[in-house]
Amino acid sequence: MNVIKAPEELTINNQYSIFLAGSIEGDTATKWQDMVIENLSNEKGILLNPRRLSWDTSWKQEIENPKFKEQVTWELDALEQADRIIMYFDPATKSPISLLELGLFAKSGKLLVCCPKGFWRKGNVDIVCERYKVDQVNNLEELIDEVKKKLK
Repeated sequence: MNVIKAPEELTINNQYSIFLAGSIEGDTATKWQDMVIENLSNEKGILLNPRRLSWDTSWKQEIENPKFKEQVTWELDALEQADRIIMYFDPATKSPISLLELGLFAKSGKLLVCCPKGFWRKGNVDIVCERYKVDQVNNLEELIDEVKKKLK
């Protein structure tokens, strides 16, 4: 699969696209996106990866900050344009933005969620997924396998 990373232009051109939503908290979160990218490298389509190489932790997270606004806008645009959204909640993180994105897209029919035991708000995630019939898997390996099945 081709990969488009934030803030690159979202040139999807009618190709099947998957947004990599989920835990991304600096050095705390597992770099699970790299695992997904590696395991799907031979598939057709596009992966939309919000993990920005040039992220600067000193940036103020305010609407007036053009770099921050660019990132958030890119993510929202990519989430909306994606055919599928896979979401991984790393138990070592809090992932407040991922929880926000779960709420925003729970009714979209595009989500596939992996929220392993140990995530601090697993109960909330499970209930939202049950309520809105969001598909769930138990671990990252199952998430990758499920994506591969859908791509066939």
